[in-house]
Amino acid sequence: MEENNIINTEENNNINAEELHELLQIRRDKLAALQAAGKNPFDIVKFDQTDFSTDIKANYEAYEGKKVSVAGRMMSKRVMGKASFAGLRDAKGDIQAYVRRDDIGEESYSDFKAYDIGDMLGITGIVFKTKTGEISIHAETVTLLSKSLRPLPEKFHGLRDTDLRYRMRYVDLIMNPEVRTTFIKRSRIISEIRRYLDERGFLEVETPIINTVASGANARPFISHYNALDLDVFMRIATELPLKMCIVGGLEKVYEIGHQFRNEGMDATHNPEYTSMELYQAYTDYHGMMELAENLLSHCAKTILGTTKITYQGKEIDLTPPFRRQTMNDAVLEHTGVDFYACRDGAEAIEKAKSLGLEIEDKTAPIGKVLFAAFDEFVESKLIQPTFIIDYPVEVSPLTKRKPDNPGIVERFELFIAGAEYCNAFSELNDPIDQRARFEQQAQEKAKGDDEAMPIDENFIAALEYGMPPTGGIGFGIDRIIMLLTDSPTIRDVLLFPTMKPLDTPKSEKKPEEVGIIGGAKGTVEIEIKDEPIDFSNVQIEPLFKDFVDFDTFAKSDYRVVKVKECEAVKKSKKLLKFVLDDGSGADRVILSGIHEYYEPEELVGKTCIAITNLPPRPMMGIDSCGMLISAVHHENGEEKLHLLMVDPHIPAGAKLC
Repeated sequence: MEENNIINTEENNNINAEELHELLQIRRDKLAALQAAGKNPFDIVKFDQTDFSTDIKANYEAYEGKKVSVAGRMMSKRVMGKASFAGLRDAKGDIQAYVRRDDIGEESYSDFKAYDIGDMLGITGIVFKTKTGEISIHAETVTLLSKSLRPLPEKFHGLRDTDLRYRMRYVDLIMNPEVRTTFIKRSRIISEIRRYLDERGFLEVETPIINTVASGANARPFISHYNALDLDVFMRIATELPLKMCIVGGLEKVYEIGHQFRNEGMDATHNPEYTSMELYQAYTDYHGMMELAENLLSHCAKTILGTTKITYQGKEIDLTPPFRRQTMNDAVLEHTGVDFYACRDGAEAIEKAKSLGLEIEDKTAPIGKVLFAAFDEFVESKLIQPTFIIDYPVEVSPLTKRKPDNPGIVERFELFIAGAEYCNAFSELNDPIDQRARFEQQAQEKAKGDDEAMPIDENFIAALEYGMPPTGGIGFGIDRIIMLLTDSPTIRDVLLFPTMKPLDTPKSEKKPEEVGIIGGAKGTVEIEIKDEPIDFSNVQIEPLFKDFVDFDTFAKSDYRVVKVKECEAVKKSKKLLKFVLDDGSGADRVILSGIHEYYEPEELVGKTCIAITNLPPRPMMGIDSCGMLISAVHHENGEEKLHLLMVDPHIPAGAKLC
């Protein structure tokens, strides 16, 4: 199966396929022997677990001399003749067991010595301290509860190949207690959000995941087909519209925590399947939502972490309310010196943007869209401390109420922390006539090629025509909040099973917009690990250069081995990937490469590549690209194929090619 390949090639790189097969067979032989002796561990249906490792350690005085029963996975074992030590990892932590032949019996001790690292054990015994002062359990009985038929990877902890950890999260959880802690905190944070809202009179509701109209956000949906009705349907991209229908119906405070699905790229802060929380409150506005947002985040930090002053990726962040409030135009003015609202029209705004190095593709874009693009390019990444950016252009906010004194601006804010957006909130539009006009404008944008523009939702307009009170609404990215409060650099670190490209599936030849439905998980099958035959019969190679290059000129190019530390898609670019590389110098090197057509970012993290490192910086999409990654290009059946050159991971970063 795919996992065989992963473990063999990445983890046990000193074990070849034959040796791995032998290790697997040994464990199966041990199981067969136990079964033949009437000791099949898989026949056991329960074990009375009375206590946990951390509780015993934290309260030793109360536990000393007490009989306990613990259960977990054996992570280490030291056999010393008639006595042995075993390290047991349970749901809360680790504890040592002292196992002696004279205490558990010769037969049981013989069985114990044959147990493998990774086996699940139940141990009953007396709590004591060893001569070295380690709190341990003096075993009276040892029960094999489950046989591990695969060896745990010896080098899993500290792996730089994060791709492997995400694909085999179950092993990641076994080997890395800090990962387990992250997901325990995730559960606690979500529970705390629920408790906070419930105590303030909010009602948790559930809205449809499958919809006939993809609305409520500017995003490309996943498309499926409902066979019974012979109808194309969409996975929801937001819960906004049905929740506001609840407000229309008289449920004055509602929220939903659940999954959204957006057919978009993956990077450090985006996953196509993610968790959000949206809430709506009647008779308040976006100022009320700001107060709720800052108080909710502050509460979660204090409750889970014990403080509102946290560290995220080396940055000190103060979550103490109130957070800073700044209009979008003032923020852009502060960081660029350009007042876009002083422009006469969109054309002048586009020229102002161009003078800043920002190209606007849509030459008919109004001032509001240019302002929004400038904010995205020059401001967002610089907002480290919690900041509410308020008063957005109406052109980028189709569901938001206009400011009474300035109809070109809407009552909307987004909260930015550490250079990323954490929530989006409105004074909700409740005028059905205005709402229809904005939907129609969105339809025009869609007709012009914007596949993220919203369609007209007649059902929602009908609901508004019955009357919706003044309402404040907000949407939180739950995964990003958890990243912040667990100091996790990427969204995949806080998703148990993030979306990953299958290793054994070729990249789809279809464009994203042509792909309607995500396939389900493939069944796993055993496969033989061997070299795959490759057909080069249709490959066309460019003719070799006939002009010679002198050795002195060639030698000036500094080819170095680099390790990919981070990789993400460049915003507003369909081709570019941004690499953060270890080039052996001790300082990160950033290189942009136009290979997103061939690779997804998560595939490349942890890989070892070749780069030219002495090229002058080249500005690309506002980012200096300092070098060039080396790829191999050929043509096959008239189509260009590209392969990023990757080398043996044993080669250290900075090694020079010669």
